[in-house]
Amino acid sequence: MKLLVFDLDGTLVDSRRDLADAANALLEESGSTPLPEAAIGRMVGDGAAVLVSRVFDAAELKQPAGALDRFLALYDARLLHHTRPYPQMAPVLAELSARARLAVLTNKPLDATRRVLAGLDLARFFAPDDVVGGDGPFARKPDPAGLLHLVARTGTTASETTMVGDSIIDWRTATRASTRVCLARYGYGFEGFPVEQLDGHELLADSPDRLLDLL
Repeated sequence: MKLLVFDLDGTLVDSRRDLADAANALLEESGSTPLPEAAIGRMVGDGAAVLVSRVFDAAELKQPAGALDRFLALYDARLLHHTRPYPQMAPVLAELSARARLAVLTNKPLDATRRVLAGLDLARFFAPDDVVGGDGPFARKPDPAGLLHLVARTGTTASETTMVGDSIIDWRTATRASTRVCLARYGYGFEGFPVEQLDGHELLADSPDRLLDLL
């Protein structure tokens, strides 16, 4: 049985505007001007704490105490304002679910992940225990622990598993777990990807429906 493990932000869903709006609201509360949405999108992938640190560094502003908790609250309030699945994602997942077991591995907190999946009607494609967030017992990506956990709990092997993600974080996670990797070049996390690091064995998807041909 094949296992397909998906990143969330920038792979299954386009959440860039809601993340950027929350980050910019935090900056404005701290007396700074907002950053471009695209710039914030390139900072996403390593979890909320790293995102907040990067945002304040980019704004050349000292990060105030409690900034992470405030960001999480601001983001929680707008979690699904603009976030949507990428085009054709639901039918793509429906077809892939007939071929393989599907899972999610994200650095986003688990509760927010479940709410996004449920709110966008994508939760039906993933068993609850096959969704791993960044605040659980496993180290965040690019540490491979969460991916290896999913491989073990589903009874598959690394060679039967493909990590699908849009960022260098996902690529490194798959590399360290010795699984295949499919890069979602349509995702905002691929902007600025160091393509010179690719070894030619990666699968490359320029749109969600292309996943059907590759996976």
